[in-house]
Amino acid sequence: MDQREEQEFAEYFEARRDAVRRTAYMLCGDWHRADDLAQTAFVALHRRWRKVRDRGALDAYVRRTVVRAMIDESRRPWRRERFVDQLPESAQPDGEVGDTVATRSALIDGLRQVPPRQRAVLVLRFLEGLDVAATAEALKCSEGTVKSQTARGLAALREALGDSLDDLRPAS
Repeated sequence: MDQREEQEFAEYFEARRDAVRRTAYMLCGDWHRADDLAQTAFVALHRRWRKVRDRGALDAYVRRTVVRAMIDESRRPWRRERFVDQLPESAQPDGEVGDTVATRSALIDGLRQVPPRQRAVLVLRFLEGLDVAATAEALKCSEGTVKSQTARGLAALREALGDSLDDLRPAS
């Protein structure tokens, strides 16, 4: 790449780094893995920077790369979850926890229990604000698949949240 292209990439990276990292975190629920996923996406983008014709589609390309990397990573044997009979103690924060933090924590915990593909659809649809068509394009699947994965993902999220669901509803 020449100097101008490097500068363009650096500007894009600086502008979108935090948003891509947040999206990756919502997909995997772990900041360290989110950093890895974001890095994977930006490295892939850097490799293909010269070939990108539509600079307006960069966000979609990076988003799709993050989702694909997360799904690929979840398929690797060392990333598979292991079920145990007894859960370890979870750390209890000292003092008051704000409603926003508690809600976000409950949502992240619930999303961790949703299968990766359904989690990707939920994050793209409801947290990234994409419509069905844009989500289908980002995931390279049909709109019908997005709709069915959304329905299944919401059902899995509701089941995962269980009693926590009442805490997530806004007070009326």
